[in-house]
Amino acid sequence: MRRVLIGMSGGVDSTISALTLKTQGYAVEGVYMKLHAKPGYHEIHLARAQKAADFVGVRLHVLDLQHEFEEKVFLPFIDTYKEGRTPNPCALCNRNIKFGAMVRFADTLGIEYVATGHYIQSDGTYLYQAEDDTKDQSYFLFYIDPKIVPRLLFPLGHRHKSDVKAQAASIVGLESFAQQGESSEICFVETTYTDVLKEYTDVEQEGEVLNLEGKVVGTHRGYMHYTIGKRKGFSVHGAHDPHFVVEIRPHTNQIVVGTHEALECRHVTIEGVNLFDTRSEFTCKVKLRYRNPGVMAHVRIEADRGIIELQESVFGVAAGQAAVFYEGSKMLGGGWIGAAY
Repeated sequence: MRRVLIGMSGGVDSTISALTLKTQGYAVEGVYMKLHAKPGYHEIHLARAQKAADFVGVRLHVLDLQHEFEEKVFLPFIDTYKEGRTPNPCALCNRNIKFGAMVRFADTLGIEYVATGHYIQSDGTYLYQAEDDTKDQSYFLFYIDPKIVPRLLFPLGHRHKSDVKAQAASIVGLESFAQQGESSEICFVETTYTDVLKEYTDVEQEGEVLNLEGKVVGTHRGYMHYTIGKRKGFSVHGAHDPHFVVEIRPHTNQIVVGTHEALECRHVTIEGVNLFDTRSEFTCKVKLRYRNPGVMAHVRIEADRGIIELQESVFGVAAGQAAVFYEGSKMLGGGWIGAAY
């Protein structure tokens, strides 16, 4: 019998995924991963995961990955903001934890397949966008190791979230799972990212606002409060048009602002490139942020760096975010944004 280890968070997606795999004939085991030390979080979610595992009839392992999560996801999140860039902790977590440490744990159990409740599809070689485009999570999986793709199972890739919740609601014993609210986009951020940063660094440092010519035109609260494209929370003396953050200078605690046109770019450099494809030059659709339909572009890759030439202008591209490549619904890989111009 084919064995599969599934990540179980106590949510409806992983619960229905485990149930689906069981009905498909897999020998299923679950794992709950402790990733951060948010007070009271694991007591609630572990109890839900155990309830789900008991209902499905699978063994639930508990894997404490708090140290690894802090080192490879949380501290890079803090450091990226300190550097004046915008982090993507979910992509790091997927590579290092959910499709890194969890795969290694499956190996210790002698289990071949690994599954999650992500909304994404796979043919064993490539990953594809989910059937439900409102829930598609392929953008956040661009950075996982391509070698593990043949081992991955995604039971919800062809389903819609509304159908998954309806299924849970129709099963006696799982009704409460259908009524749970959506989990936060970043699991360790309850309110705002600056509330998290405040515990590790001084984010309240008033600084200068510069215009594109380098002239001081106002003040701001501290550079870590801002991301590229933000238009509020700083002063610009005598401005009649809306101004947006176009550059962040962490070493001098300054931000540079300009009108919307100053956010325009047609070229993007990337680093840390991770490809599921063997080509080093191709034309594709590229998504430069998660909630973005994508634009057509020509991509050239050399080693782990690349240059993206956009076929139309985009606005407000932020360093530290991901540029992810698609050919139709097929995800080709991506890289970390370095600069846009």
